[in-house]
Parts: sequence; structure tokens; C-alpha cells
Amino acid sequence: MTNVPETKTGRSLAFVLFIIERIKQNKGVVAALRRADNPATEYQCWEYLAAFHIDLEKPWVRLPFATVAAAVAKAKIEHNGSIGIGNAIARCYEDGSQSDQAKAKLRRLLACDSIEEVCRILRPLFSLIDARGGAVVDYARLLEQLLKFYWDSQRVKTEWAQEFYRYSQSSEKKEAV
Repeated sequence: MTNVPETKTGRSLAFVLFIIERIKQNKGVVAALRRADNPATEYQCWEYLAAFHIDLEKPWVRLPFATVAAAVAKAKIEHNGSIGIGNAIARCYEDGSQSDQAKAKLRRLLACDSIEEVCRILRPLFSLIDARGGAVVDYARLLEQLLKFYWDSQRVKTEWAQEFYRYSQSSEKKEAV
């Protein structure tokens, strides 16, 4: 038996949908969840994480859930998206994955060595994506990747890089037509 946590898509998607429903029902939840990605105020979201049976004592479990909850609350989404984080970064720039700024953002994310660092680096990326991206991130898939990062960071980084470099402006234009 391994210590690798179970990270089924079902649980990640259920969590994202749980957060979306909570936000729709109570605007006070939005305020608490928006603060979940700040280490000084993260405790304000623990009530909602605990309601979903998240182990608050394990930062490699708690931080991914808190980060995604904050991102969902700030993005004000109605449903989970379909865009990977690498692809979402590329979409923020006119030149897509060819943009030097986009490459710098991706490189910074790929340079992370811990789940704490990844969650800290994602915070401004979510703001950028919300402001410029024009597409909704697949938060359930991102949550799965964050949960796996503690155990297999290299694989997760590879997935992010593939999402980023596979994005091209020409395929985006074809989809729009």
C-alpha cells in the first residue's frame, strides 16, 4: 500500500461543484473563500474544507483545496472550465506560447519545488488569467494536479508544460470560426 492520496477526478470535480454551489447560496462564503489563498487568512475557509472532509492537518492536502477554492471564488464562475493551467497562461498573451512574458510565467511555475511555493505562485497567475485569459480554467483537473504535486512534481510540471506549448493561436482561431 502506498501513501499516495486518492485523486480521482470525481472528488476534485465534486469539490469544485461544491464550492460553486456554496458561493451561489451564500455571498458570505465568497468573502471567506477569497481569502483562502493567503496564509494569514486561510483559516477562514477551513470550515468549508472540513465540510468536504479535507484533512486540515496536512498542508499538501489542505493547500491545494484552499488555493482552488479561492480561485473559484475570485473567478465568479458558474461551472468548471476545460482549459489547463498551462494553456490558460498562454491564452493571456497575444503571441500565446511564443510570448516571452508567457514563457517567463510558465518557467516560474515550473521552478517551484514545493506545494506551498506552487500555491503561492498560482495566486497572481489566477488574477492574470481572470483579467486577460477569457477562458475558464479546469479547476478540477488543476486540483488533481496540485494533489499529485507532492508525490510526483516532475510529472505535473510536464503536464503543465505540454498544455502551454501545445496551445497555438491558429488552433484557437479555427475553434472560434
